[in-house]
Amino acid sequence: MLYPRENEVRTVIDLSGVWQFQLGDENTPGETCGSLLKPECIAVPASYNDQKEDPKYRNHYGWAYYQKKLTVPSCLKGQRMMLRFDAVTHAAKVYVNGKLAVEHKGGFLPFEVEITDLIPAGTSGELIVAADNRINNGTLPVGNEGTIAFFGSDNPGVPSVEAAKLWAKPQNIPNFDFFNYAGINRPVRLYTTPKTYIADITLVPDIDGTDGLVKYEITTGGENPAEAVQIEILEEDGMLAASASGSFGTVRIPNAKLWQPWPGTPYLYTARITCGEDIYEQSFGIRTVKVEGTRFLINGEPFYFKGFGKHEDSAFHGRGLDVCLDVKDVNLIHWLHANSFRTSHYPYAEEMYDLCDREGIVIIDETPAVGIGAGEHQDPYKTFPIREHHEQVLREMIDRDKNHPCVVMWSMGNEPDTEHFPESAYDYWHSLYEYTHTLDPQDRPVTFVCCQNNYERDLVTRTMDVVCINRYYGWYNLSGNLDAACYAWNQELDFWEKQDKPVMVTEYGADAIAGIHGTVPEMFSEEYQMEFYRRQNAEFDKRSFFTGEQVWGFADFGTVQGCMRADGNKKGLLTRDRRPKLAAHYFRNRWENIPNFGYKK
Repeated sequence: MLYPRENEVRTVIDLSGVWQFQLGDENTPGETCGSLLKPECIAVPASYNDQKEDPKYRNHYGWAYYQKKLTVPSCLKGQRMMLRFDAVTHAAKVYVNGKLAVEHKGGFLPFEVEITDLIPAGTSGELIVAADNRINNGTLPVGNEGTIAFFGSDNPGVPSVEAAKLWAKPQNIPNFDFFNYAGINRPVRLYTTPKTYIADITLVPDIDGTDGLVKYEITTGGENPAEAVQIEILEEDGMLAASASGSFGTVRIPNAKLWQPWPGTPYLYTARITCGEDIYEQSFGIRTVKVEGTRFLINGEPFYFKGFGKHEDSAFHGRGLDVCLDVKDVNLIHWLHANSFRTSHYPYAEEMYDLCDREGIVIIDETPAVGIGAGEHQDPYKTFPIREHHEQVLREMIDRDKNHPCVVMWSMGNEPDTEHFPESAYDYWHSLYEYTHTLDPQDRPVTFVCCQNNYERDLVTRTMDVVCINRYYGWYNLSGNLDAACYAWNQELDFWEKQDKPVMVTEYGADAIAGIHGTVPEMFSEEYQMEFYRRQNAEFDKRSFFTGEQVWGFADFGTVQGCMRADGNKKGLLTRDRRPKLAAHYFRNRWENIPNFGYKK
């Protein structure tokens, strides 16, 4: 799905601003949806949870309703008009003038509907968006169902019958460790195209000596989809580098400039496509990605990942798009001398990928398949109705992000149960791995991120293109004992060395509450967090097959309340308002002295 871009023939109208809003309940909206009875003001895009000083908003369960009057200018007559939502969490029904126009499941990817005839140019209409934030065994991310471990035997002195009464009101029970922010989290736009239009662009770059090769395929639609297609490849200064005719083919760019991760030059070309009256410009980079033995190669050179897991998370906005914060985060990534992050645990807003294309930040792009597990007594792969939705999310993510040079690997999900039901896990994930490879025209490496587990019982992690593991030796395991943590790490690394795969750690870390200090490094102090990383990094550095370190996490973030969380998760190198802890300065010095390429000989 192409990102809405304004040009000589396309118009984009951003509908961001203050909308009318009303909380609903668990009842599914009907086929018609009338005006809201008691609306309040709410900002779009942004999560609704923290915009009101009311626990009903913070802890809402069920549908919520947004309303806005939509006027289509008469000057748009003769154009095809599309209403696009970049993300509505976790399911949406969109009503135009009281009638259902489109619905979508999945809270982190775009969907759209044509409204040319629903609100003709020169008229107005009413737009109502119903957003459902409920999570369960059939959503991604996964929510728990029932009263699991919240009352009864885990709460001595609280009789189970009384506990059931306390739990009578349904609420979301995340099987993941980040707050379930919801609503219209990303922009809503009205955009236009000519009647014959460019529907999709696929670009597959390659390198042939000093030349760049770009295999391309253009999909068109509308009144005359057979209209002639032209492609021009433009340099950054707008000069023509190459051109071709036809809806598919290969373009050669002599003496091509490569897209390189920062602090190299992330050079971007522009593919200018024309079809009839329509025009679309798609930026891209010439670069290759490949796994070879225990090495991860970008442009044929062995790359070392230095970076983080992070979240779309900020005060007031929740998970809502904040372009200013994205720019700040990218500059902090540069300040830290990092080169990468994983979109834990969902695809991010497209604006961030565009920024990373331009700034040379490498991305591992991840689906919201987090929380797939229910303990040793329930096989989630046989009882969770998620496979069809999981495939849908993979298709939508790759279709959206396939042309970004910053995306170098797909992550199918985070921390599933691969230990208790190893055969079922293998059947599920390895078939999904093969399916994912069929979706990507560039055939990037595919992985998923493994939870702390019995890695010898796990049959599937070792079959990924890159072994990505989350490990908390010294925090959740062997808490506070860094000698034992390093010993356990080395025991496990001995196992992975035998697999002849690139291995990287995609989460490791310790909570540090900013301002807690001690002369002896103990848990929750900034000194312990820094010592935790210093000790464990020294062990990684000894291993030639180890291809990257992504700490957990970039910045502190919001979670549900609980006895293990003090105002959220505090494992960030930075506070939630982006102030550095001691560990940030440690990594800034470490990563400055680790090159992007050729670190492990």
